[in-house]
Amino acid sequence: MWVFTSSARQHLLVWGRRVHRPVSVPSGDSQLAPYHVSASLLHPKDGSFNPVVRKRPRQKPDVSYGWRDRHRSAQSEAWKNESPAMQTTSHRKGDDQRVSSELRKLFLEDSPGVMERPVACKPTRDSKLQSLEIVFGISPCLLALTQGRRKVKTLFVKDNEAPDRASVIKVCEEACRRGVQVQRVSKNILERMSSGRVHQGVCLEASPLRYLTERTDSAPSTKEPPPLWLVLEAIQDPMNLGAILRSAYFLGVDRVASSLRHTCPLSPVVSKASSGVMEVLRVHGYENLEDMLKLKVAQGWQVVGTVAAGAGESQIPVVRCTDFQMTKPTLLLMGGEMEGLSRELLTLCQTLLTIPAGRDLSDGIESLNVSVATGILLHSLLSSRKSTT
Repeated sequence: MWVFTSSARQHLLVWGRRVHRPVSVPSGDSQLAPYHVSASLLHPKDGSFNPVVRKRPRQKPDVSYGWRDRHRSAQSEAWKNESPAMQTTSHRKGDDQRVSSELRKLFLEDSPGVMERPVACKPTRDSKLQSLEIVFGISPCLLALTQGRRKVKTLFVKDNEAPDRASVIKVCEEACRRGVQVQRVSKNILERMSSGRVHQGVCLEASPLRYLTERTDSAPSTKEPPPLWLVLEAIQDPMNLGAILRSAYFLGVDRVASSLRHTCPLSPVVSKASSGVMEVLRVHGYENLEDMLKLKVAQGWQVVGTVAAGAGESQIPVVRCTDFQMTKPTLLLMGGEMEGLSRELLTLCQTLLTIPAGRDLSDGIESLNVSVATGILLHSLLSSRKSTT
């Protein structure tokens, strides 16, 4: 143990693990002497020195939410490795009570058992969990659990959620039935998980969904109504893609195909925009839509494209969607938000459909949103299919 004396201040700083307080001593030459401090000095008989042991404040438990805070920071680990005496002193205020770097060094040399150990920084997420993503919303989370297409890890539920919310209870029951861990977290945590989007009090940590690239094409049966495939080219807005999937599933499209290039992935945003339909409907991805369309034409399918109302003259017949009759297997092509269908796909179209406007349109708003136009065209084609069967 080390003791510092100073004639100028006439104080003695006694350093121990539990008690450290300046004590008056007789004046003398300033010196640094390694000697043992007796118990009488720490507890004088005259009672003038009343040592006070300061309790360390209880630290809040380090809550780990698995997806972001899986490891403590290096700074907190280094603080944990320090001795209790050093932790207490670092919280004390005042110039005469601060521990200098020299005193710190001498204290560590005098206490062989107290050594600063290097702390290695650990990654914030487990390497095995790098591919997981956060699905949010009641319907996406529930359907992700029931469909079984994802590998699910943890269901996060908003703390203090109203107990009468049957939808949240249903999601929790489904998670428990499938052995998925359910963890209650604060609203702020859910906000960060969903990047500020509407999560409805639940988030699900699960593996992502991908476009299906395995080909299981088969010739359509002559006994069934002619099938309708929806073919999407370069849909980049996840909200549009989600709305398109929802309409396609509701109206009864037989398959949804999409280009893999210049197309948004099947993300949690798409799942939420589709109200969970993305968890049910399998979306097929193609590197080359042109080759697929040529193959289908050879099998007897017809390719139907789309064009805005009032478009220029075309060598391909343009028909109002309300006048078109679907009598054979059909591929309906929908282009991207900015450019529409590419020239390569337009040349493969046998008919172009248009949606008639109900009034004279002002310049700049001659077309519909791609998800809205898709819903109208699908309803028109599928209705004509029913009328011919």
